[in-house]
Amino acid sequence: MAAAAAAKVQEVREITRIERIGAHSHIRGLGLDDALEPRQVSQGMVGQQTARRAAGVILEMIKEGKIAGRAVLIAGQPGTGKTAIAMGMAQALGPDTPFTVISGSEIFSLEMSKTEALMQSFRKSIGVRIKEETEIIEGEVVEIQIDRPATGTGAKVGKLTLKTTEMETIYDLGQKMIESLTKEKVQAGDIITIDKATGKITKLGRSFTRARDYDAMGPQTKFVQCPEGELQKRKEVVHTVTLHEIDVINSRTQGFLALFSGDTGEIKGEVREQINAKVAEWREEGKAEIVPGVLFIDEVHMLDIESFSFLNRAMENDLAPVLIMATNRGITRIRGTNYQSPHGIPIDMLDRLVIISTTPYEEKEIKQILKIRCEEEDVEMSDDALIVLTRIGMETSLRYAIQLITTANLVCRKRKGTEVSINDVKRVYSLFLDECRSTQFLKEYQQEFLFNEMNAEPGSETMETS
Repeated sequence: MAAAAAAKVQEVREITRIERIGAHSHIRGLGLDDALEPRQVSQGMVGQQTARRAAGVILEMIKEGKIAGRAVLIAGQPGTGKTAIAMGMAQALGPDTPFTVISGSEIFSLEMSKTEALMQSFRKSIGVRIKEETEIIEGEVVEIQIDRPATGTGAKVGKLTLKTTEMETIYDLGQKMIESLTKEKVQAGDIITIDKATGKITKLGRSFTRARDYDAMGPQTKFVQCPEGELQKRKEVVHTVTLHEIDVINSRTQGFLALFSGDTGEIKGEVREQINAKVAEWREEGKAEIVPGVLFIDEVHMLDIESFSFLNRAMENDLAPVLIMATNRGITRIRGTNYQSPHGIPIDMLDRLVIISTTPYEEKEIKQILKIRCEEEDVEMSDDALIVLTRIGMETSLRYAIQLITTANLVCRKRKGTEVSINDVKRVYSLFLDECRSTQFLKEYQQEFLFNEMNAEPGSETMETS
């Protein structure tokens, strides 16, 4: 019986652990100290100290609201941690700052125009912190009296006595308030707040004067002090929404339910202009403040000339987020034209960018990254196997070496082992080809493949031979 109970507990534990491990799930921040100096290994980040220091400076400017409408380009070879730096910035900004991630090719697969897709991404990255003042009644319940008619039919009537340390008042209750109080199980001795606008009742806890009745209550009971001063108070409530959410709510007949249906479609320019005017008005009155977020566009070289022209204009808008872009291209053709440019980005766009470059990782840094990934993926690896995997990472690519961690662990588990050994790494290295060995294989057996164009003359078409 005891064994069955233990198995049941084990099952419950396994089910609760459903968090997914992603390519950058080990990133917790940029790994900088208070002086914005990068630590060698911190918060999941390894190496790239110059790039991380630059990202830290930009982060401070974002927090102070001084970089709105600027753009940053993170450029470097594949596998040098560009996306990791952007993710680190997102983590460091905290949950209150909007952070939107899109891929450059994403905007071509949507049912709306490219510029509309980019505009919606821009608006998703700008938060509006709206402050509201509400009138509330806050006090300790002295007595609740609810009278039901003797006939059993008709409306209930009741009285509620509330007090603070300085005053006590009796309120007449209507049908709705009686239902709310019954639903919340409010009783004498509870400290409650009633929102005057909505009639919403919130229980804050039990009064300290009832602490002697502790045995008659559950262990979760929270004791609070009896409120001071007036029963009626004014309280400030803060909501944070994005401009895109306000756009959707105001442009659809079903209002905020459109956010859940996911079918936002194209939003008219007039709607946006009216919302911008209203938000500007709230800012002047002190009712709202703008929270400039971050829009991260990965693989930015996939955007075409029209998208870049739109970005140039959109960045200069008053309500523009911080634009962070990443690319691994060198001098390449700008999509939609026959002209070549650095990173595939037009020169007038490059002028507006602050460029952070990432450099290839050194051997000790690759070893440290692989070690962190082993911990993240829950893989025990021997020191010798880690050295071999580091060497593979140096000769092929860091991404290929990271892919081998889980596959080597599967081979290890197949032989009932607990620690990944050198032989496990060698086995998966022989099973799965990297880019160089795959290219070598193609060169050797190119004649056997369809549509072989290795020996074709430039400009001539090749025919498939049977």
